[in-house]
Amino acid sequence: MLSEEIDTYLNVRRALGFKLDTVQIYLASYADFATSQGDMYVRAQSAIQWAELAASEASRGRRLDVLIRFARFAHADNNQHEIPPTGIFCSSYSRRQPYFFSDDEVQRIVQQARQLGPLDSLRPYTYSTLFGLLAATGLRISEGLALRISDITPDGLLIRETKFRKSRLVCLHDSVAAVLNRYLILRSKVVGNDDHIFVSHRGGHRLHYHVAAETFRFVLDAAGINGTPGMSRPRLHNLRHRFAIKALLACPDSRCKVTQHMLALTTYMGHAHVGSTYWYLDSTPQLMSDIANACEAFLKGNEP
Repeated sequence: MLSEEIDTYLNVRRALGFKLDTVQIYLASYADFATSQGDMYVRAQSAIQWAELAASEASRGRRLDVLIRFARFAHADNNQHEIPPTGIFCSSYSRRQPYFFSDDEVQRIVQQARQLGPLDSLRPYTYSTLFGLLAATGLRISEGLALRISDITPDGLLIRETKFRKSRLVCLHDSVAAVLNRYLILRSKVVGNDDHIFVSHRGGHRLHYHVAAETFRFVLDAAGINGTPGMSRPRLHNLRHRFAIKALLACPDSRCKVTQHMLALTTYMGHAHVGSTYWYLDSTPQLMSDIANACEAFLKGNEP
């Protein structure tokens, strides 16, 4: 009974674009535990006991939160399923404040990547183009590494069925398109059958994430970019964060245009919902200051 309900729940949510790999593991674990207790339906007591098996308070909270969402789904179809209470465990999670690369730092990253050895190989051009493209477009690193030659269109880059199984078109500035075209010319002289845009200089196969991330850390060290004391070290994904924050900083003042701008950015970034885009507002001091000033002006009757 529980396993069938779980399968239905996962299928419905995946049809909406969610991957739910971790959720599936949690729910399968709960189903085994509940079955061992003789439960055919979700029972609040068993749910709490199962969550308590996690090693930390935060993990217990996450497990129970996952189960509560499933229980609400199951209860809507059959009220014999109990919905566990919220607030049993502390499950608060705060995303790390993203490191914001300055324009100068991005230039240093690209320039340093061009110095990667062997200098007579495709490697320095691959990484300088990849890092520059991520900064200029806000692509996820997984999206950049998955790009194929056929994804380059006259209107931009076609990003196919990515994190939330949605495809989208990402426009390229003329200067970015020119750099990418120069790289493709060099690439065509070296790479054989693999049609991925970014490839390893050894064998010409698709570049893998861990290699790109390790190279990025090396480039940061060589460029002297170590981040801010007391904060997490800059990461490759922060190039995407930088793009989103720059886009929000360029947002128009009027409330109507702000709404349109946010929805457009959510679509462009490939976010599942606009809440993921709004997160950048409270993670960036300058944006928070702009919001505070706008609110103050509104309260004084000086609405934009």
